[in-house]
Amino acid sequence: MNWLQYENEVRNKGFKFICGVDEAGRGPLAGPVCAAAVILHDNQIIEGVNDSKKLSEKKREALYDLIKEQALAYSVAFAAVEEIEEMNILNATMLAMKRAVEGLKIKADYALIDGNKVPPVNIPCEYVIKGDAKSMSIAAASILAKVSRDRLCYEYAKKYPQYGFDKHKGYGTKLHREALLKYGPCEIHRMSFLGKILNK
Repeated sequence: MNWLQYENEVRNKGFKFICGVDEAGRGPLAGPVCAAAVILHDNQIIEGVNDSKKLSEKKREALYDLIKEQALAYSVAFAAVEEIEEMNILNATMLAMKRAVEGLKIKADYALIDGNKVPPVNIPCEYVIKGDAKSMSIAAASILAKVSRDRLCYEYAKKYPQYGFDKHKGYGTKLHREALLKYGPCEIHRMSFLGKILNK
């Protein structure tokens, strides 16, 4: 498998600073959505990097530090629960991605976006379906986004211990749904996601 196929195709068109972009947290019932953007050095492969969903939490944590050390530039950004509620999860995800791209300390001149839609950034970009399993820079971004969001959920677990955010990271597991029915939602829950659960 050629992890650099997309980066090299773009580089051959004359672009220099190519960022991979991915998100974490579109599906959970609580907490913000997170996005990350990563620019790697030319032809850089970071050993062990893969789609974050295929890696153990321990492996993601180790790679998180490695990516931050070795990447040319990286940025992590969020869209808050209030923004998700105001503009819907898709638009909030695009906003988080835009913030991640704009937060890079080296300005990207091209973006490879995981998924099937591109955020409103003012540089050329293309989407790559399942890009986190095809592009090294998108896979690196997927790890930064996932670990950053998971770490936030551990903080939520301390603040709202009754919900078990450290275990489910806000996703709609049986444990989480039962806690919602017992305690009701808290301020970090996405109310627009809870209709079916709370109506029961």
